[in-house]
Amino acid sequence: MIKVLIIDDSAVVRKLLTEELNKQKDIEVVGTAIDPYIAREKIIQLKPDVLTLDLEMPRMDGLSFLAKLMKHFPMPVVVVSSLTPKNSANALNALRLGAVDVICKPGSAYSTQNISQDIVKAVRTASVARFDKHMDTVRSAQSKQKKTEFIEPTGLQHTTDKLIAIGASTGGTRALEAVLTELPENLPGIVITQHMPPVFTKSFAERLNSICRLKVKEAEDGDLVKSGQVLIAPGNFHMLIEKSGAKYYTRIKSGPPVHHQRPSVDVMFHSVAKSAGVNAMGVILTGMGADGAQGLLNMKKAGAYTIAQDEATSVVYGMPKEAVKVGAVEEIQPLQVIPEVIINQMARKKAEPVS
Repeated sequence: MIKVLIIDDSAVVRKLLTEELNKQKDIEVVGTAIDPYIAREKIIQLKPDVLTLDLEMPRMDGLSFLAKLMKHFPMPVVVVSSLTPKNSANALNALRLGAVDVICKPGSAYSTQNISQDIVKAVRTASVARFDKHMDTVRSAQSKQKKTEFIEPTGLQHTTDKLIAIGASTGGTRALEAVLTELPENLPGIVITQHMPPVFTKSFAERLNSICRLKVKEAEDGDLVKSGQVLIAPGNFHMLIEKSGAKYYTRIKSGPPVHHQRPSVDVMFHSVAKSAGVNAMGVILTGMGADGAQGLLNMKKAGAYTIAQDEATSVVYGMPKEAVKVGAVEEIQPLQVIPEVIINQMARKKAEPVS
């Protein structure tokens, strides 16, 4: 019998893979794990012959786990993920790290059984592969690659989770209302830094929540950035976005003002550039000063799409002007057009193949 351990944070996928693999007379699913930390314990306990591994998981993403596994406890792995279409960067990196095969999930977890034949075949192949020879080949290929190439990742560069970051100051309360009330509830998570004193941010969030289709709240430390929700930085605190596994979370911190502001748009934008990169979109609205310009530039350099409110519709054309001046903006639009740009850009990102 081929003993298989399934590692996937989706209960639906774990159930479907277990059912499909257990239909085979020569395969037995001996256990499942929702993240790499639990998987590590079960590998020791259950001694599986083959692992199936998702890439998007909490606490540690699959590529990072794969790199550690192959370094310290190499064993046959079949990557099963929505992030591994044929010839994608994630698929190639998984193979470089030592995965025996990669299989792309269909768009919906519920149709995973449609690829059951591929999974069964991959598990059987992985179980009989001369894994020592396979790893010799992997290590040889890695040693020949240039040091600048992406071999052992510290995390996923692309995920299915996207993020929209918006910064505003003077005139921003009305501008944000104009934008958010035009957005549908199925958009990726939105994080906002609006220059505003303590206490006011909570009531501002509550007002927006009462008139928007999106759920709006004042951010708290550790909040998950999720689809259909808007998180607004609390007054007198900086809000940063950090990544854990394939998910984004808020970090609410004190610290010195930046550009005389706390919360600072720059602080948020810089953190989004670091944690989300190409998976993010940055928007800078009306406001006085230069807060947000350098952070938006950093986001653009990291692959994010960036837009700014135009001068004609800005109450104060300070922050957008500075962002344009430093080359941080890809598109300048009047306020009334910005919701449409956000919707279209997010739809485009969702439709693009991961590469």
